[in-house]
Amino acid sequence: MQRILTIIGARPQFIKASVVSRAIKQTSGIEEVLLHTGQHFDANMSAVFFDQLGIPRPDIQLDIHGGSHGAMTGRMLAEIEQVIIDQKPDRVMVYGDTNSTLAGALAAAKLHVPVAHVEAGLRSFNMAMPEEINRILTDQISDLLFCPTATAVRNLENEGFAHKPAQVLQVGDVMQDAALFFARRAEAPVGLDVPDAFILATLHRAENTDDPQRLAAIVEGLNRVHRQVAPVVLPLHPRTRAAIERNGLKLEVTTIDPVGYFEMVWLLDHCGLVLTDSGGVQKEAFFFGKACVTMRDQTEWVELVEAGVNELVGADQEKIAAAAERHIGRKVKDNAHLYGGGQAAQRIVDELVKADL
Repeated sequence: MQRILTIIGARPQFIKASVVSRAIKQTSGIEEVLLHTGQHFDANMSAVFFDQLGIPRPDIQLDIHGGSHGAMTGRMLAEIEQVIIDQKPDRVMVYGDTNSTLAGALAAAKLHVPVAHVEAGLRSFNMAMPEEINRILTDQISDLLFCPTATAVRNLENEGFAHKPAQVLQVGDVMQDAALFFARRAEAPVGLDVPDAFILATLHRAENTDDPQRLAAIVEGLNRVHRQVAPVVLPLHPRTRAAIERNGLKLEVTTIDPVGYFEMVWLLDHCGLVLTDSGGVQKEAFFFGKACVTMRDQTEWVELVEAGVNELVGADQEKIAAAAERHIGRKVKDNAHLYGGGQAAQRIVDELVKADL
């Protein structure tokens, strides 16, 4: 019996882990132990995911959140190390690019426990992003690198992984598995009177919220879109709300509290366009056939830009408004099956089984 310690801590990781955990349960020979670092601790961003997505309650809860990147990662590293010593897993599996991802991978590597990285090979080529540092370092110490796209595979090939003792495997994107599986259970946010042909926006990246000039430009861009193109609905993260208030900015769009995954799926399915600075939401827009305008200077999902379904506009309010005008109501199709067609989780589990033979 192969014993896998899965480490998650942030909202997207809950969703990714849900589909892989489901595939593990349907496979003999693997026992999964679930560790939640506590990186996202708000009830609407953590506990609700376990309830809604059917993920078992974490076997281990560390309750580590807040503080600087270094302080948070350091605390996680120390506590995860002790968990690995106590649990004696055959492998540690991490997801994405958060502090929880890096801490889990590093603790395992230092104890000589193999690491599987789901969503390996993604690159924004912007080292100012904490996520870029986390994903690069995690890839370097993983032996099973589960890549969502051909672009991710090429990134690792360019970094010399063909000459390293690691397997680089293109398995598809588990977020597409989740979107397809959970779409039928989507539900509208309670109490939200959604206008017709609304635009869904998200705004939380530190590169935008921590830079007063970028934040001011994006807020004005969203306001212009709301006034001139279509009503904008923005689930507003508390940290972003605080940054907007701290900088004396005023949002004219419809803001709502952060929503659960099923409510987010409903918003994606019913909107006419997505405006975001999130990595995951760019893909989710595509999964639901919506064009996306990304308020960042780079993206890890370059294949969406190359396919013409995602436009990068940075923090330029003119570009934000113009792109929204161009893309509102546009339907996009996944003719090339860019993200694996919803079979990524099973491919990952199949490879985990092979690796233990």
